[in-house]
Amino acid sequence: MIDSDCNSLWRASSPAAPELTSLSSDMVVDVAIVGAGFTGLSAALHLAKKGFSVVVLEAQEVGFGGSGRNVGLANAGLWLEPDELDKQLGLEDGKRLYDALSVAPDTVFSLIDEYQIECEATRHGTLHAGVGKAGLAQLQRRCDQLQQRGAPVQLLGMSDAQARIGSEKFCGALFDPRAGTIQPLAYARGLAHAALKEGATIFEYSPVTSIVLEQDSWKLDTEKGSVSAEKVVLATNAYCEFGVQEQARKFVPIFYSQLATKPLTEKELERVLPNKEGCWDTCTVMSSFRLDQQGRLIFGGMGGTGQTLTNWATQRVHELFPTLSNLEWDYCWTGKIAYSEDHLPHCQQLQRGLFSVAGYSGRGIGPGTVMGKELAHWFAGDIESLSAPTSVLRDTPLRELKRVFYEVGAKAYHLGQSKHLLT
Repeated sequence: MIDSDCNSLWRASSPAAPELTSLSSDMVVDVAIVGAGFTGLSAALHLAKKGFSVVVLEAQEVGFGGSGRNVGLANAGLWLEPDELDKQLGLEDGKRLYDALSVAPDTVFSLIDEYQIECEATRHGTLHAGVGKAGLAQLQRRCDQLQQRGAPVQLLGMSDAQARIGSEKFCGALFDPRAGTIQPLAYARGLAHAALKEGATIFEYSPVTSIVLEQDSWKLDTEKGSVSAEKVVLATNAYCEFGVQEQARKFVPIFYSQLATKPLTEKELERVLPNKEGCWDTCTVMSSFRLDQQGRLIFGGMGGTGQTLTNWATQRVHELFPTLSNLEWDYCWTGKIAYSEDHLPHCQQLQRGLFSVAGYSGRGIGPGTVMGKELAHWFAGDIESLSAPTSVLRDTPLRELKRVFYEVGAKAYHLGQSKHLLT
């Protein structure tokens, strides 16, 4: 069923998804994948290209979860600063993961080019916008660490940053030319078309009701059929209710909401993000903003939708871009992020032949695409292909308390900021 609460710009503006059916028979394949988001579809595409028989089982529709509700920033790397990545994984493993994800935008945009995916792909870089002295110090630290590793990033001073963003509220910005923006649901649907072209099979509205090991293969049951496979990939990320629910205990779910305006005028577009970079800021309760190809401003913030968030978004946008006098929201939607304790993605082998890939902590486009591709290489015999940690994760302690903490904290921040901006 379509999520009636998801009033998404992406759904309204995306090219058509492939025409798919639900599973209604019993099948035997090499690999079964649960979840038709970036990771699952990338894995299916690359496995099929290597000659594997592969089936994707999606409980709802292609891109239903976080992939289709994404901000659409195709960034390089992770949230973690590179030095912190090395501390957590060690120099060798940290470098392996850094190197793999530093070129993640190349992987994304090359697939878009190869399969002619219509997803508003715009590779003009991204801007990490600095707020206050602490924000500028964070950007300087990131810039130094990235440049030491050869990244072509540039720290913009106040005047350059304000001109590139079109707002006087930022003290600097870290520009990364490797990155860009996409229409995320359109990208997911394009990956599905590409996977089908390469020979994969995808079923929608086929929620998995059980996964059982029977002798040498896994059997995945749905309401009207089953799939038996030597290997299974769980690629549901924050939407574990549509896969193996026990995996939900490994991550903290965080809501992130977005609103989209009516198309801005030509005069407004000359000032607001004139180069069409995607942006996010250094605030503890982060917000993001970007344009689509129709000139709509898309603004996002942590937390679920509601009047508090809408009021805050309206006032925050007026503060950032006071020239936008007639601000109206046409769309508003929410997605879930799988927030890992160490801020790293993980590829876990839960049992022999049963794998789970999740934990992008809000950065799923590049890592999800890369992890899916790496899994295909791994299954094909390249044991050195996986860049993500492979240890089995323990349950996140106090998971529900942390979820409530983040949600209440985001609401309190938005409410407090709204009152501050009104005074």
